[in-house]
Amino acid sequence: LNRRRTTIERAFDLANSGEYKSVTQIRRRLRDEGRWDSDGQLFGRTIVGQLQRLCTTSAAAAVSEGAPT
Repeated sequence: LNRRRTTIERAFDLANSGEYKSVTQIRRRLRDEGRWDSDGQLFGRTIVGQLQRLCTTSAAAAVSEGAPT
């Protein structure tokens, strides 16, 4: 069963990748992937805060492991 991940699931995947430093960058990437609902899905202090913290910690981990950012 191959289902497409939801926009929110994809946003968390991207935030966890260590490649994105902000929710704005994630929104741009999602729109580039054709997920036009990203602005409507990624709003509110809780979700944006979780994504931003994940971006920060994942990017820091990638740098400490020597991965390109």
